[in-house]
Amino acid sequence: MPRLVIAAPASGSGKTTVATGLIAAYAGRGLAVSPHKVGPDYIDPGYHALAAGRPGRNLDAYLCGPERIAPLFLHGAAGADLAVVEGVMGLYDGAAGQGELASTAQVAKVLRAPVVLVVDASSQSRSVAALVHGFASWDPEVRLAGVILNKLGSERHEELLREALDESGVPVLGALRRSPDAGTPSRHLGLVPAAERRAEAVASVAALAARVRTGCDLDALYALARSAPPLPGPVWDPAREGREGREAPAGAAPAEETPATGARAGLAPPAPPAAASPGASGHGAGAWRDRRDRPGRPLVAVAGGPAFTFSYTEHAELLTAAGADVVTFDPLHDEKLPPGTAGLVVGGGFPEMYAPELSANEPLREAVAALAARGAPVAAECAGLLYLARSLDGRPMCGVLDAEARMTERLTLGYREAVALSDSPLAPVGARLRGHEFHRTVIEPGAGAAPAWGLHRPSRRVEGFVRRGVHASYVHLHWAGAPGTARRFVEWCAG
Repeated sequence: MPRLVIAAPASGSGKTTVATGLIAAYAGRGLAVSPHKVGPDYIDPGYHALAAGRPGRNLDAYLCGPERIAPLFLHGAAGADLAVVEGVMGLYDGAAGQGELASTAQVAKVLRAPVVLVVDASSQSRSVAALVHGFASWDPEVRLAGVILNKLGSERHEELLREALDESGVPVLGALRRSPDAGTPSRHLGLVPAAERRAEAVASVAALAARVRTGCDLDALYALARSAPPLPGPVWDPAREGREGREAPAGAAPAEETPATGARAGLAPPAPPAAASPGASGHGAGAWRDRRDRPGRPLVAVAGGPAFTFSYTEHAELLTAAGADVVTFDPLHDEKLPPGTAGLVVGGGFPEMYAPELSANEPLREAVAALAARGAPVAAECAGLLYLARSLDGRPMCGVLDAEARMTERLTLGYREAVALSDSPLAPVGARLRGHEFHRTVIEPGAGAAPAWGLHRPSRRVEGFVRRGVHASYVHLHWAGAPGTARRFVEWCAG
């Protein structure tokens, strides 16, 4: 599989610009391009998917374990002509205090992939050679095979940089001028998701492709990608993982004492409502029709649309492999849950940007509350947690949780090691999983009588809510890191 890793010395250097532009440019040449993103980020893969015409997938060694990186990559890249992997932060930055874990460098080594370094050269000239030399020599197992110079000011500036890099031995494979017109708008957590600005996003991706075609040597970059050696090992299989999956990933949170809590009640799975006969997954009423040809498969409704854009592709694959039919609905527009819904997944996103519209959809809010009241399994992460609260920024939400949510100026982010404190559709008491937080909202109280998690890194606290079949928390999980999660959720749906 020809493959490239697009890295940088630091965040803000232009990795997303270059990676998305390369994906779109090669797709425009007729290549099937498989897009990947190092780390937990949901937003960049949305732009990658728009550029490639196939799902963007994450490669996170902290959430899924280093041993799953190559198998997940091979699964996602099946049938592609080229894979482009966008890095995270700086090349050697990873999980805080844990060495190279979850860094772009670690993923590049696991994938045996050549690395192209995107350098923000806007404020330097000859010093760029020292910078590139340092990154190339820091870890001899990382093959830094090329540089793309970004944010250049003039032809003379480019000449000075190329002269300096002639001494480094690392070839310059591209040079991009400053061009704010090709950017993408930002929000408090990064870029605005592509799903929220479809027409603008398409135009942005086209502009990025044009910049990359003009400024980068696509033939040389493709030749570099083809120089990657064969990648041995098994291909990730959601069906096999679902059968053999553990409740916690390899290398999961160590067995430490969990935060004290008086609420560790083990609740038996409730009897869910009877599911309608299964049918094809998808979005809209057409996906809900005639499920009689596949009886016995519970229907799992997954919130989507502009307000709930954060989801890992593997989650739907694992749910399907575990025996469910997965149907996407849009809480901004759909006034009912899909008929026969046996379980509900509400992932992350930006509900605070759509609070008026979500609140105005009272029929759906009532349907969600009724589903939860019947004891059906409901998994809510971050934005989903806010949606289940009584209110968000003073606007009524579903009222499933006795809690109020509001927007703040404070950013909470980082990896988390979590221990399940209450039995739920996602995990039994005592299960140890890894996740991440990424939000600027708070919910009060921060935990219910039966908390979802005990977190002990970076700080010790209890967090989230478990109530009958509801599991609601700020912590995002990657179910490929603990594939037993999807199997357990479907079993609760089936009763």
